[in-house]
Amino acid sequence: MNDIQHRIEAERLDLANFLDTLTDADWAVTSLCPAWTVHDVVAHLTLSTRTTLSDVLRGAIRARGNWERMEADAAVSRAAAFTPAELIAQFRETAASTKRSPGSKPLDTLTDALVHGQDIAIPLGRDRQMPLDLAQAALDHVLKSPFYGARKRFRHTRLTATDTTWSAGHGPTELRAPVQDLLLLATGREARANQTIN
Repeated sequence: MNDIQHRIEAERLDLANFLDTLTDADWAVTSLCPAWTVHDVVAHLTLSTRTTLSDVLRGAIRARGNWERMEADAAVSRAAAFTPAELIAQFRETAASTKRSPGSKPLDTLTDALVHGQDIAIPLGRDRQMPLDLAQAALDHVLKSPFYGARKRFRHTRLTATDTTWSAGHGPTELRAPVQDLLLLATGREARANQTIN
């Protein structure tokens, strides 16, 4: 197991420990993901090591090719099937797993843990800081990946971190924020990240 896999495991275990601190009421709170509760987000996190190619194909057919609808349907269905305690246990027991959803890469697993951790923590008013180097690695990945759409959205924009020397992109517009908030912005959490952009 290489170093990044060890770091991913550690981050997932840390998130599982954070989930242990949530109250029953917290699980029903709407997350930063539109129409998803905290319960739905955690259910989604447990799917990354359990989704097979046949699951993706069946889900895509049911969702008529709409990827976001397919992901939402799977998360909501799993949330209805398992209690919060069961989902935490499932997430924790696969923290070290190298299995991933078809087509995804290790840094997608890292990005999921980092960003969905914020999708949960921010609406609950809980402070959850991302490790700076991991947030930067995830941000580099998101900006290069065609999956997140960030390359297109920021093709004329320079992103500059205010808490490290990191920057990327070119263009007449510059967005300045801590790496953590730039990652949220790059993955579509614009309302949160815009609060910190200078």
